[in-house]
Amino acid sequence: MRLVIARCSVDYAGRLTAHLPSAPRLILVKADGSVSIHADDRAYKPLNWMSPPCTLKEGTGDEEGVWTVINKAGEKLIITMEEVLHDSSHELGVDPGLIKDGVEAHLQELLADRIETLGDGYTLIRREYMTAIGPVDILCRDAEGQTVAVEIKRRGEIDGVEQLTRYLDLLNRDPHLAPVRGIFAAQEIKPQARVLATDRGIGCHVMDYDALRGIEDDKLRLF
Repeated sequence: MRLVIARCSVDYAGRLTAHLPSAPRLILVKADGSVSIHADDRAYKPLNWMSPPCTLKEGTGDEEGVWTVINKAGEKLIITMEEVLHDSSHELGVDPGLIKDGVEAHLQELLADRIETLGDGYTLIRREYMTAIGPVDILCRDAEGQTVAVEIKRRGEIDGVEQLTRYLDLLNRDPHLAPVRGIFAAQEIKPQARVLATDRGIGCHVMDYDALRGIEDDKLRLF
C-alpha cells in the first residue's frame, strides 16, 4: 500500500463530473489497483475513488505532479499535486479477511448444504474459495452452468457489496471461471446496499436463519 499526503486538487470525469479544490489530503494506492482520496473526517468514506481494475499514470515533464487514474470504462480521476508532504509504501501481504461470527459461519454451512434454495439447478463448487484478497464464502453454478460467487452476511450493508465486487473483479479474470456473477446473501439487506448491488448487477437473497435450521432438522428425520 502506498500512502501519500499532499496538497492537491482532484477532478473526476465519467458518468458525472466532480471537482475537489486544493487542500491537504491522504491518497491511498492499494495493491489491487484502487486509488482513493481522503480528508481528515468522514470516518472511512473517501472523498473520491477509483475501483479496480484501473491504471495509474504519474505524469512527467510538463505533466509532472499530475496523476491520471483510468478504469476499464474510460472514466478518469485526475489528481494534481501541488506539494507532497509524505510518500511511503508498505507491504501488507494477503489479508486473511474478517473472521465470521458463529451465525454467519452457520449460515454459510447451511446454504452450502442447501444450495438449491438460491434457485433450481444450483450446484456447489466449494465453500471458502480462496482468492488473492481472501476467501469467497460460496462458489457455485446455476442451472445454466454459470459460475456464481456468494457473499454471506448477517446484516447486508454497502461494505459487503464492495467486498463482493472486489471478489468478482478477480474471479472474472480467471478464464476457467468467467463469466462470474454475484449474489449478496444476508438475513437483512439495507436499502442502500440493495440499490448498490442492483446497480452492479449483483443479485440479493434474504436468508431466514430459523427456516434454514428447520430445513436442516427436517433432513435428519426418518419420518
